Amino acid sequence: MRVAVLGGRGFIGQALVDRLTRSSVPVVTVVAPRLRSHAADADEVLADARAEVEALAHLTELFSGVDVVINAAGMATPDGAARDRMTGANAVLPVVAALAAQRAGVARFVHLSSAAVQGDRPRLDESDDLAPFSAYSRSKALAERTLRQLDVGSTQLVIVRATSVQGAGRPTTAALARIARSPLASVASGAPRSTPVVSVRHLVGFVLTVAGWAGELPPVVLQPGEGLRTDEVLRLAGGRDPLTVPAVLCRTAVRTGYLASRLAGDRLRGAVRRVELMWFGQEDDPAWARENGVTVHGDVRDVLQRAGRR
Repeated sequence: MRVAVLGGRGFIGQALVDRLTRSSVPVVTVVAPRLRSHAADADEVLADARAEVEALAHLTELFSGVDVVINAAGMATPDGAARDRMTGANAVLPVVAALAAQRAGVARFVHLSSAAVQGDRPRLDESDDLAPFSAYSRSKALAERTLRQLDVGSTQLVIVRATSVQGAGRPTTAALARIARSPLASVASGAPRSTPVVSVRHLVGFVLTVAGWAGELPPVVLQPGEGLRTDEVLRLAGGRDPLTVPAVLCRTAVRTGYLASRLAGDRLRGAVRRVELMWFGQEDDPAWARENGVTVHGDVRDVLQRAGRR
């Protein structure tokens, strides 16, 4: 199997390249072209993707002779950047890459999406029930909707929804550790709640399992969690037990936060959502992995402890 990793110099892409290299798998590292777009729906995304003639030709050439393309490119900036850059990187580029993979005769195209496309649903799953809540999650959802409608012939297209991926050097991990060490570290009262916090090692193992899977795959697969609870995440990263806050107060605070965010043009919605996840976590239903007995090894506990010590 020969693999091309688009975005192979990014946080997740580099981890994929390193794992493939250590496993002696031929790998092509592809730098993602920088695209911009103001597309607001799937039709506009597809039109913009087809208009990127130079990028399409360049990627088609680089994907020649490759069996699997993994798209790990994109802007992982949950609270936003310029909208046209976010849409170009997270929505248009995946479609350009999928079209290039088809033209190059690639057998499988794996696109890394985010579970954030399902927003605050109580349980993450592999359905097309999307509820994006921020510029970032909307751009990722736009990519999913367009890819699901795309005809790429004999190229098998599969979307991997990554959950809350943590790793050394990742800003979101450092921010989580700061919160865990602060007086704000807290969980809602009640029964222990699971949370989809995982390590980059776990994600890499899962993505490569999908990439090399023998046979057909569903259109969307959800990355399984590593079995952590909300209190464990904060304890590991903060080195102490978090506070327990009455759940009714937490829910009131979340509702108030979302209201304030709407009044502020939704600029605070991402921050409110992160607090909600800290308090209440989120269930997940990775049906494909469960039904096929897929298990991968991760080290999220070590990642969080190391982040806390820093």
